[in-house]
Amino acid sequence: MIYAYVSLTVTNPDSLAKYREQGAPALARHGGKVETATAETSVLDGSPNLPDMAALLSFPDRGAALAWINDPELAETHALRRGAGASDIVLLG
Repeated sequence: MIYAYVSLTVTNPDSLAKYREQGAPALARHGGKVETATAETSVLDGSPNLPDMAALLSFPDRGAALAWINDPELAETHALRRGAGASDIVLLG
């Protein structure tokens, strides 16, 4: 199992709402799922910029995560997430 951290600063809630409809099925297509997602984050240490939304995704392995982000059939879905505002995804491992 491998995880990815998602950080979103939302400037277009409509795009985010559309992404939410398509996001889980797009993840599932590559064996991924949302482990947790929240709008309530807290700093434990340091002084990072807190996102409006944060999520932890899981994938069976690194290859599945890379297949998900690079799947040409999911380009429109990823564009909805990117169109929602600043979007960062960090693969943990």
